[in-house]
Amino acid sequence: MTEGEVVDHVVAALKRGEGGHLVTPNIDISRIVARDERARGFVEGADLAVADGMPLVWAARLLGTPLPGRVAGADLIWSLSEAAAFYRHPVYLLGGPAGAAVQAACELVGRHPKLMIAGVDAPPYGFEDDPESYARVRDAVIAAAPRLVFVGLGFPKQERLIASLRRDLPGTWFVGCGSAIAFAAGTVRRAPAWMRGGGLEWLFRLTREPGRLARRYLVDDLPYALRLLAVSLLRGLFS
Repeated sequence: MTEGEVVDHVVAALKRGEGGHLVTPNIDISRIVARDERARGFVEGADLAVADGMPLVWAARLLGTPLPGRVAGADLIWSLSEAAAFYRHPVYLLGGPAGAAVQAACELVGRHPKLMIAGVDAPPYGFEDDPESYARVRDAVIAAAPRLVFVGLGFPKQERLIASLRRDLPGTWFVGCGSAIAFAAGTVRRAPAWMRGGGLEWLFRLTREPGRLARRYLVDDLPYALRLLAVSLLRGLFS
């Protein structure tokens, strides 16, 4: 799907009173699900999965099964919020560093004044290991009764929480959006458009946060991406 088609799909489902789960796999998520069966289940069981990473778009092209393009969670938080504002669907922001969800809500409402914010929350690190903290986070979302929830806690933590919440909010759409809340808030800067389109967003983020991202990007993700592209090329040539 294109980004516009994703928005149309979610809006149509909400009109029917149907909820869902949208995942946005990138190279890091793909690497995780390749070796973790439970994590893979979150992606396979989602209602929609879109490629949030140019290497996945390139791999699909090499396989001979091209995608319309990249659909990033950092873009969907804006386009889905625009639709939610138009149709008056309450939105909940869950995740990001301290204060990011509040600031993201202000930015989204600033662009779409009719947007209804049902609630915001930025749980502390490790909240999922404390039953009381975990219950507080869940109960707050359920009490707010949003129709659209952006969950930016990182994969697969955000998907585990989404799976739990869906039982209580069957008419709500949940978007596992990673760093999208921080991007919307402006606490984390996005790469320029030309770097995003050229598959270099990881390099931009690496230069901004080398201490946190060097191992993930250079040791874990880069070798996986190169293997993925090589295998996709070979399969595409000989299929």
